[in-house]
Amino acid sequence: MKINIEGLEFSYNGKPTLKNMNLKVDKGEFLSIIGPNGSGKTTFLKCMNKILSPKKGSILIDKYDLNKLHREDIARIVGYIPQAERGAFPTSVFDTVLMGRKPHMKWLPSSKDLEIVSDVIDMMDLSDFSMKNINELSGGQRQKVIIARALAQQPKILLLDEPTSSLDLKHQLEVLEITREQANNDVTVVMSVHDLNLAARYSDKILMMKDGEIFHGGGTDILTPENIEPVYGVSVDVRRDSDQIWIMPKRIACK
Repeated sequence: MKINIEGLEFSYNGKPTLKNMNLKVDKGEFLSIIGPNGSGKTTFLKCMNKILSPKKGSILIDKYDLNKLHREDIARIVGYIPQAERGAFPTSVFDTVLMGRKPHMKWLPSSKDLEIVSDVIDMMDLSDFSMKNINELSGGQRQKVIIARALAQQPKILLLDEPTSSLDLKHQLEVLEITREQANNDVTVVMSVHDLNLAARYSDKILMMKDGEIFHGGGTDILTPENIEPVYGVSVDVRRDSDQIWIMPKRIACK
């Protein structure tokens, strides 16, 4: 599904957090939102899921106004993976992932629901933990369960807020390969991420944010020292080899 955002603004306690945000994401595109802490990335994602209601502007999912959709309808369309989820209920991994089927279920899960959950658990390499209490897992393992729960929704749009922040290098790549595969299968993916190299490797498009505004947007070719330095205040080297980009910080930029 397409996302079309026009003139979006949001404020916390009267302080502008998002300013005149305009964005288009096509079906099956993988968009990474990058920017320093406090630039508004998480707030932007929460507005796309109606967790927060913007002060101004519109968000259209295909032709539907997000503001007019019921929560149940949004849950059938949008899968959301928060930055961190604490205080999880003491349920098994399987039952936690099964919660992702709730928007599609009636009173009890069907055989199809159970099959989808089993398939997602296998895909996320969580089979050995499926009957474990989620609170017994490491932070990284819990994060994979939360991602699995979102995938069990079979969403048309997947919103991820720093999905790899608790994962080691191997599992970061594993999760992003799975996420990339979702985009390849026509799921629209929007992800906030701090690691510019991961953004460059997996994304079709990049959105650079600074102080609640869009600083720049486009393909991965916008990842240049001229764009990165004013956003992050860090000097970088950017090297390109065929279709791969490497970004290496050098030093804090002079003020």
